Amino acid sequence: MTHKHILLANVFFAPYSYGGATVVAEQVAHALLERGDYTITAVSLCCRYDLAPYTLVKTEQHGITNYLINVPPEREYAQMYDNPEVTEVLKELIAWTEPDLVHAHCIQDIGTGILEAAEAQGVPSILSVHDFWWICERQFMIRIDNTYCGQNPIRIENCKNCVENFESARARFAHLTKSSALAQHVTYPSAFAKDLSEASGFAVGRGLVWENGVHLPEPEFFEQQTARRAQNGRMTFGFVGGPSQIKGWPLIRRAFGNLTGDDFDVLVVEGSMDESWWKGHTFDDLPGNWQVHPRFSQARMDEFYAKIDVLLFMSQWKETFGLAIREALSRGIKVIQTDSGGTTEHGTTPADQLIPIAAPPEVLQVQLEAALAAHPAPQPTYKVASFADQAAAFDQLVQQVLAAR
Repeated sequence: MTHKHILLANVFFAPYSYGGATVVAEQVAHALLERGDYTITAVSLCCRYDLAPYTLVKTEQHGITNYLINVPPEREYAQMYDNPEVTEVLKELIAWTEPDLVHAHCIQDIGTGILEAAEAQGVPSILSVHDFWWICERQFMIRIDNTYCGQNPIRIENCKNCVENFESARARFAHLTKSSALAQHVTYPSAFAKDLSEASGFAVGRGLVWENGVHLPEPEFFEQQTARRAQNGRMTFGFVGGPSQIKGWPLIRRAFGNLTGDDFDVLVVEGSMDESWWKGHTFDDLPGNWQVHPRFSQARMDEFYAKIDVLLFMSQWKETFGLAIREALSRGIKVIQTDSGGTTEHGTTPADQLIPIAAPPEVLQVQLEAALAAHPAPQPTYKVASFADQAAAFDQLVQQVLAAR
């Protein structure tokens, strides 16, 4: 088979995009299109009051048709992971579009029905695990007190204090684990995510690591970077995580507050859709020059990265992957980061420089002071996977699945 048609399921998709998983889904889809031997159709969700529940809305952007299923705002607990009405719509959509393969990417709220629908229509499927939605009701293993759960492996019996209804949570866990068997392959963005999921009983022995790509710098990026550094010799730190505890903002604030010098700049990125992240936050009591940088798209990320010398990645939970870290490393930007799971697998930060989760601010302060003392210190650029590389790896996986059928 030379030409392949993929039905890609992701909770969001252009023109209504949000979140890192959506970035990956969209970028890989376009990279596959550019190969010339793929057709990509997307299915995602919307929630509109002016349309009847479970109506299909057809949109198209940049050569990809996206069918949005209009879900009602009020749904029962089980409908968030197994919604029979969504499943019926998906069965009809698969029968109508006739894909060669279904790719279930980030499907919270869509639910396992996408795998059931593919199976019912005789279409093979690949399941991509992006976060911990499959093994954690709260999706990110973050407890109700906004701290990292830390279970490894996850045992559902230990989740009683985190969930509203333990029996419902246990039924969810069992259903999702069983549903994973419907996919021909289960992929993870990191070995950490794969190992934790399989140790917790999910798709044991069936997973493989499919590393996320990133948007690599444009050829003119390094000229822009050099020109900025020549014009302004001050070190500039960048932070893209937002003002939340779990992303390490309180730690960053306290560590900077302890610095004695002020010959540096800090850019914090407004990542929200409605400019709400940094509204009401002030930095007047912190040393250095602080500014809020506008939200940026994939196409314009070079403009942001050309302005910074150090990326701060202070996540206080174990993440499955770190897109921002890889973006920075490919651009010769130093990364100061926590020991945050799959984000460390790039292998460029020595283990003794990874900041432990829940470490006191003095640990970060030491690294801030060291970076300031060493500035200017040219950083190497690291080779990381592009979205085209990720698409090529997925193409190989697709060919294996279709050949086996």
